[in-house]
Amino acid sequence: MQRHSADVSIQGSLETLGSAQPGDEETHSSSTLPRRIIGVLLGCCTGAVGLLYIATAGTALGPLLLWPRTRRCALLALSAGARRLAAVEHRRRSIWFGDHFPARPVSDQRLLRYLAIRTYTGLLTSIVAGLLGFGIALAVLLTFGIVRGTIGWQELLSQVVLGGVLLFLDVQGLFSLAALDARIARECFGPSERELLQRRIDELATSRAAVLQAVDAERRRIERDLHDGVQQRLVALAMLLGRARRSRTPERADALLQQAHKESQDVLIELREVAWRVYPTALDNLGLREALGGVSERCSIPIRMDFGLAGPLPQSVETAAYFVVSEAVTNVTKHASATEVFVSVQQYGSVLVVRVEDNGAGGADPAGSGLTGLSSRVGALDGRLHVHSPSGGPTTISAELPCV
Repeated sequence: MQRHSADVSIQGSLETLGSAQPGDEETHSSSTLPRRIIGVLLGCCTGAVGLLYIATAGTALGPLLLWPRTRRCALLALSAGARRLAAVEHRRRSIWFGDHFPARPVSDQRLLRYLAIRTYTGLLTSIVAGLLGFGIALAVLLTFGIVRGTIGWQELLSQVVLGGVLLFLDVQGLFSLAALDARIARECFGPSERELLQRRIDELATSRAAVLQAVDAERRRIERDLHDGVQQRLVALAMLLGRARRSRTPERADALLQQAHKESQDVLIELREVAWRVYPTALDNLGLREALGGVSERCSIPIRMDFGLAGPLPQSVETAAYFVVSEAVTNVTKHASATEVFVSVQQYGSVLVVRVEDNGAGGADPAGSGLTGLSSRVGALDGRLHVHSPSGGPTTISAELPCV
């Protein structure tokens, strides 16, 4: 059986120099502090270039922008230059800050607004950086004065206190400006906060509808199991008891009662199976490991399990993990013609990764009712379900469930 390594890429919003980056962890690790400092200094230069362009182009195209007949052509000319400057800013953010923005068209109005704000932040950053350099020069002169003995202790103490306060304000200003630079870049080149919020609302609406459909499908399956299984066995049990009561010979009645007793045991087993498929009580009483142990005991195929949990899990995550394994194992038993199943439950930080692999024939359909229900259950927890089942096998079903 092939064992695929679980690659969990957890994207985070880390802040270095006050900028929250939209890249992944590898990008964050490669974007070191010196590179960001260079990016900030280059942003001061591009801010000056932007101011020069706005002043020059605004002076040249100002009269044309006021005349309605030439306004459209003037806006196109102004936007063409702004688009080139914005491309330079895009490249600066990508190289020195590791930002990766999606390829999407940006309107001229958004580009012009970005260029105006970027020019303001670039010039303000230049002023703050210049004040920092001026403070460093004063600190050097103060050091020379201490070495020569021309500065007393009282004056030195006052200079150190004042310089420390100004240094703190200066550094905080650079952090805030860097964060503003990152935010306006995301607003222009990436999805805006409003678009992200709308996307999140759409995802939640889709997830809610999928959960409702999964619940209805589960109810229909339970009703079908009770009607076609337990109910039919109870009818057969009632018929056996009726035949035993009407029997004229004790031997015949005893044989029918023994058959009815065996049928009642089978009914209890099947009823217990239906109850386990609805919700296993062992999950609340004994935990996820013991509940999955029950799945292994009831399965006709050998199951190897590997657990690596760092601590207790939220109840909703345990429930979702149990049903992922249970449904996947049930599908393997019914359709895969497999001889072995491997189940892995590992926790990587704040993400629980559940993986079920088999050495069967493959060809599992992710659009099937069972896997669709699992995908809806996992998606309701902001998780992801992956199905890899090429023709000929093996089949790997993995779920990533956030534990926060």
